[in-house]
Amino acid sequence: MISSFSTVYAVSTAARDGKWNMAFDTNLFKLFRTGKFQKQFGNRSMIWRFYSWNPPAVSLGYGQRPGEIDGELCRTRNIGIVKRPTGGRAVLHIDELTYSVFVETGESNATIYAMAHEIIREALLSLGVEAEFSRTAPDMRKRYDSAESVSCFTASARNELHVNGRKLVGSAQRRSNKVILQHGSLLLSGRHKMLGELLSCRDKKVRAAVTGDLACKTVSVHELTGSIPRFSTVRDAMITAISQELKTEVQLLDEQDITTLF
Repeated sequence: MISSFSTVYAVSTAARDGKWNMAFDTNLFKLFRTGKFQKQFGNRSMIWRFYSWNPPAVSLGYGQRPGEIDGELCRTRNIGIVKRPTGGRAVLHIDELTYSVFVETGESNATIYAMAHEIIREALLSLGVEAEFSRTAPDMRKRYDSAESVSCFTASARNELHVNGRKLVGSAQRRSNKVILQHGSLLLSGRHKMLGELLSCRDKKVRAAVTGDLACKTVSVHELTGSIPRFSTVRDAMITAISQELKTEVQLLDEQDITTLF
């Protein structure tokens, strides 16, 4: 496990709408790229953010076409639509803990990806869920050419977390020189599977394929344990796992400690 960080921080923000959540991640990423975060909080520092969504929202990968989601239907259901600063495909953010981690490092993207998921895996163990790493990955370029690829959770990258072959955590990255932003979703209930209802595609076979993939290829903490844990319970388990895995005390920041730098 990587242990080269001088200080590890964590911040928990209230449930916000999709635009606010993605703007916060984008602005914090900029603070790292310009060095303002490091100047304020120390070089070789890392920060984890934990958040949720109110109202629920569909986030799209930065290269994904917005037209793949039925905007009018989302409006009638009070579901937002927002672009992520990272790649990947659509995610319906509802009943989940969302995390983001920011770091300036010479380590590879794959190393940071595996580190973050190892921490999440340890947090899940404390909640009674035993997850394992995906060791294979599909050809994403080829997959993205298919209509069924609209959902992030119907395909897995190497080192994402599964339980019995079903995806529990989905993550995406963006890198600028040595600065990495990684964020992702830990599914607390099965309501993310409603994404299939929000597609603009009217091809019944495509809609059925997406809905079927979400049903058989994904799983939530509720489906595994019979209950939906409180956001604060999962957040605290994550902070404990970060401290244990990185062998350091996690320093807690307030939201305002960061927004004053934007």
